[in-house]
Amino acid sequence: MADLDKSKVAEKLDVFNPYDQTYLGSVSTVMWDDIDEYLTTSQQLFKDRQQWLPAFERINILKKTAVLISKRADELALLIASEGGKPLVDARVEVTRAIDGVELCAKEIANLKGTQIPMDLTQAGAGRIAFTTKEPIGVVVAVSAFNHPLNLIVHQVAPAIAAGCPVLVKPAGDTPLSCKVFVDILHEAGLPPQWCRFVMCETATSERMITDPRVAFFSFIGSAKIGWMLRSKLAPGTRCALEHGGVAPVIIEKSADIAAMIPSLLKGGFYHSGQVCVSVQRIFAPRAKAKAIAQMLADGAAKLIVGNAIDESTECGPLIRPKEVDRVEAWVDEAVSAGATLLTGGKRLGETTYAPTVLLEPPVDAKVSNMEIFGPVVCVYGYDDINQAIAQANALEFAFQASVFTKNLDIAMKAISELEATAVMVNDHSAFRVDWMPFAGRKHSGYNTGGIAYTMHDMSQDKMAVIKL
Repeated sequence: MADLDKSKVAEKLDVFNPYDQTYLGSVSTVMWDDIDEYLTTSQQLFKDRQQWLPAFERINILKKTAVLISKRADELALLIASEGGKPLVDARVEVTRAIDGVELCAKEIANLKGTQIPMDLTQAGAGRIAFTTKEPIGVVVAVSAFNHPLNLIVHQVAPAIAAGCPVLVKPAGDTPLSCKVFVDILHEAGLPPQWCRFVMCETATSERMITDPRVAFFSFIGSAKIGWMLRSKLAPGTRCALEHGGVAPVIIEKSADIAAMIPSLLKGGFYHSGQVCVSVQRIFAPRAKAKAIAQMLADGAAKLIVGNAIDESTECGPLIRPKEVDRVEAWVDEAVSAGATLLTGGKRLGETTYAPTVLLEPPVDAKVSNMEIFGPVVCVYGYDDINQAIAQANALEFAFQASVFTKNLDIAMKAISELEATAVMVNDHSAFRVDWMPFAGRKHSGYNTGGIAYTMHDMSQDKMAVIKL
């Protein structure tokens, strides 16, 4: 109840640059009474079909939204870098992806359609015509993570708008400013405010909103511990999609072009300082080559520039909070004490910065080997047989994306077949993604499938008409 009591007196949340704690701005917080009103209004919108936004209006709103984001691209990239610590060069890419995502939503509306169902396949169904149509699922609540503060919001909110669902969105407390701008842009583009509400609130209030029976669909991007806990508390009938982290494996086969793959692995491992759910974390290499590969990665990692994300030269920004540096430091120290060879990094550079780190042969029971580190740390392991490498890659309860580097087609197909992952990249790092592909975790790493079209499908429901002639 303490957290709930706080929400009654909270008025604003201040936001700071994680690198140097520069004040960036603030957002208003809301109390349960406000959220209760939002949910009631949203439910009424959904129940009254006369208030539904027709497809052409949703298309026009989303197209205008994409244009407005384009006009503010530089401002948004700087905001992403400032509040989330993502290097400016990567923040610009995130804005481009956000624009593409909104445009994809507008285009995908044309595919929200039903099908004819043949009825005379048996005598019992003869003399009937049947077809399905698509309807919005109802009120959507979206809760997001900090690491892509604009594009994650786009992937949760824009599909809801495209599918015709009222949506309430709660961003991460560390990075609410990008979300607030996006919601404001939607309203500027013509979306009535009651169709999309920005909700910044305390944790207990947020949980009360998520588990309210008026919520038809819950979209969550964040930690597995919290996501699965919230799923267990959803009201009966509430559908959901959960996107958690992985401990991404990469298998290097003996025929791989090692020199060519090093830049890809460096990007996949140290992009956003490893704060990516499919970041390269565990690399399995032939034992005779493992040390050399690890050293090449270490040499590259040592040259990466760590600093304030808003500086053009920065390649690795800060971790989101000081306690995350404490955790990464503790995990690396544990691995080294247990026998891992530290090839580069292994030290904090500031309150929220940690040096890009490469470890060789950490024990399989070390935290860096079996838990998502969400920091700038890459581990390399030697293997004697590729079946052993695949078995070790699959040994965890987390499974998201994986990759294999090889010139051998048989090995590539073996990895695609046998690796436990929703996507296996061949000759590319595990963090590759485009916004129209399915994106999902298996086992503890998630539930249901992300990606624009897939999310729109989840936020829609089929209705069938059967007409007896």
